Amino acid sequence: MPPRWPREPDRENDLKYRKLDDRMNFAVHVALFTAVNSGAWFFHNLQHAQWSWITWMTGIWGIILFAHFIYISAIANYTNAKN
Repeated sequence: MPPRWPREPDRENDLKYRKLDDRMNFAVHVALFTAVNSGAWFFHNLQHAQWSWITWMTGIWGIILFAHFIYISAIANYTNAKN
């Protein structure tokens, strides 16, 4: 069974839901990064191709992924600002 949220999800007002949603989006980002890059590197090595763009793609995407991680772990504010 898929996990169920105990109440109506509201990203704006439910801080726990927003934190969970951000973490799930990050997990999807990591999975997509892993799948695309491993496939690209597999075919790069299989064909002995000289794809000069593959290193740039992996590096830039890795930096973006790291920035996403920094955002959800250090920058995003999950405290109640309405106090």
